[in-house]
Amino acid sequence: MDVFPIIVVIAFFQLVIIQKPFPHLDQTIFGIFLVVMGLFIFILGLESALFPIGEKMANEFALKGNPWWIIFFGFALGFSTTIAEPALTVIAGKAGGLAAGAGAIENTKSSVAKFVLGLRYTVALSVGLAIALGVLRILKGWPFIWFIMGGYTLIVITTFFAPQEIIGIAYDSGGITTSTITVPLVAALGVGLATSIRGRNPMLDGFGLIALASLCPIIFVLGYGILVYGVGS
Repeated sequence: MDVFPIIVVIAFFQLVIIQKPFPHLDQTIFGIFLVVMGLFIFILGLESALFPIGEKMANEFALKGNPWWIIFFGFALGFSTTIAEPALTVIAGKAGGLAAGAGAIENTKSSVAKFVLGLRYTVALSVGLAIALGVLRILKGWPFIWFIMGGYTLIVITTFFAPQEIIGIAYDSGGITTSTITVPLVAALGVGLATSIRGRNPMLDGFGLIALASLCPIIFVLGYGILVYGVGS
């Protein structure tokens, strides 16, 4: 049922607007079947493993009573899941190729690889720091609006100084980092931690880590662009 609207939209534009039959219809049907099965297995894995693991670990860290361990765990979780994010790998590779083609960096394999690796680690570092900051917010009970207003104000200011070549990549990086691997574990961490701490409301305090994980990469990639390209005009 979740995939059905997508199928309807694609079929409508292909058959009614473009008015051509699907090329390789058998491959298309087989691909849809793989998508449905993949989503089913993925959601099953989230419900049976990733969400329970994230919440259980958050509970255990809360019981230990040492805030630094849970903050470090949040950083490590955000960093490692972002490095493993397939979407980030693809986008960073595409950005490196385009940067080399535009003459922004040397058009050599080593230069492109260095740019791609730097971009991936910049985003991963920003997500790790964002999750650590979000965990600290939950522990302290700080209002979420402070972080959102301050973060987006910093984004707007940084955008004026960032080169044009990096702005689009920076804003997209906030979305690609919060994808299939990062979101389930980070969400489970926030909810589990807020549930375990007395005086915290899981609905009010448990969510918001994903927003910080989307916000911080924009700031960091804009800064990375300033370091690589220089201040924009």
